[in-house]
Amino acid sequence: MDSKTRTYQFALRIMRFIDNLPKDISTKVISGQLLRSATSIGANITEAKSSSSRKDFINFFNHALKSANETKYWLQLLKDSKKAEVETISLLISEIEEISNILASSILTLKDQRKI
Repeated sequence: MDSKTRTYQFALRIMRFIDNLPKDISTKVISGQLLRSATSIGANITEAKSSSSRKDFINFFNHALKSANETKYWLQLLKDSKKAEVETISLLISEIEEISNILASSILTLKDQRKI
């Protein structure tokens, strides 16, 4: 599965996850932040595919990685506050860690190719 498809599927999982969270004020605020950061990952990868230069391509991947790191933060906060089921949220954290590693590796590869 390519990164665009994987991040799209991840965003759909996040949407379903958020719909099942408690509706208290703090969870609503964190859910909004989580939704924005999680959906931004794939959006930036999509933008990268149509970028006008290699520098822009790398920049969009950097933004995707930042959004992935932010997503992990919000998921960890929900986990530690016990606002979500541990098993479900642990799977999402594991997935976002894998996505982050793929993005970071891609960025390093792209930067190394630029030096050649």
